[in-house]
Amino acid sequence: MAGIFAGLRVIDAASYVAGPSAATILGDFGAEVIKLEPPGGDAYRALSTAPGQPRGETDYPWMLDNRGKRGLMLDLKRPEAQAVLHRLIATTDVFVTNAIPRLRAGLGIAPEALAAINPRLVYAALTAYGECGPEADKTGFDATAYWARSGLMDLVRADAEAAPGRSVAGMGDHPTGMALYGAIVTALYRRERTGQGGFVHVALLEAGLWSNGFMVQAALDGARFIPRPPRDQAPNALGNLYRASCGRWFLMALLNEPRQWPALLQVLGDPDWGGDPRFATQPLRRENARALIALLDEAFSTRSLAEWRPLLDAAGLTFDAVTTTQEAAASPQARATGAIRPTTAGGWTVDSPLHIAGEAKAPATPPPAPGADTEAILAELGHVSAEIARLRAAGALG
Repeated sequence: MAGIFAGLRVIDAASYVAGPSAATILGDFGAEVIKLEPPGGDAYRALSTAPGQPRGETDYPWMLDNRGKRGLMLDLKRPEAQAVLHRLIATTDVFVTNAIPRLRAGLGIAPEALAAINPRLVYAALTAYGECGPEADKTGFDATAYWARSGLMDLVRADAEAAPGRSVAGMGDHPTGMALYGAIVTALYRRERTGQGGFVHVALLEAGLWSNGFMVQAALDGARFIPRPPRDQAPNALGNLYRASCGRWFLMALLNEPRQWPALLQVLGDPDWGGDPRFATQPLRRENARALIALLDEAFSTRSLAEWRPLLDAAGLTFDAVTTTQEAAASPQARATGAIRPTTAGGWTVDSPLHIAGEAKAPATPPPAPGADTEAILAELGHVSAEIARLRAAGALG
């Protein structure tokens, strides 16, 4: 399989999740991606063993975000290693890093320095808080810069009295990686027209603000915010969580009330309260939402989710179960669309969430061991065995 990006060389010199995930998507569509790691390897390799993370026999996050890449290890704190990288940059199309701005020059990866070596290079920078401003060199993860700082952590909680909602690993990194991928591809399109590469950058904070854009724009426009009430006091009974007799929760979102309200009543067996004047119109249903929630709670508690699901689906009512991660991973729908796809090692992985008709993605092959292809890549650059040995003796190769 060649792929759209066949012949494109990408150096993924970023750590953890957001930057590498953008490079992974380029690799999905045929790019050669070289994973550049420092001595000891990317700290992301150990995340699956951190407290609170799912325990398993595989390094599952490393597989997800580094599948199909080649492994190169260089100690960029050493001039000899920087010289190797610069030689590689001459034949590279995209360079991805999450080094904060003040550290780049010391590692030999300042944007202007790499552009001087290869004017066609697209330099893609991922930061926590942006390239400029008083916090440009502040470190952060998606839990802090994307989730906590953007307003999402404050808003996404059960109600205003509940503790702020905690994020899960990588939750903001992967959307941010999609944004970085979009920036890279946009720059590559410009390069096709002008012949010039360029500098692109995305910040976790910026992606978080975009994800929370509905609410952030409300704040920018001076809108009055309403504290989130408890579930049984929600302002819209038809856009609320309900619990079936089996204990499973599901979320109903009936935005087309003129059609969906009568359909809901029919699914519920046309209950006596269906003709209650308190619920005769949409404004009245909102005004009397608490009373309606109590009635719907009672109605939905009479059957299991397995019984309600086909009835709600047949009526064209918009809802879905509050699904466990294990259920999401085993979803037949996700397998049918390829959102969950097989690996060449016999397992399964999460696919990048974009598809182009007529274009197959590269097979999901295992990720590299630390520096697995270092000597092969150096040989391709013209380094002979003696030179590679000298570099290794000098500590440049980790």
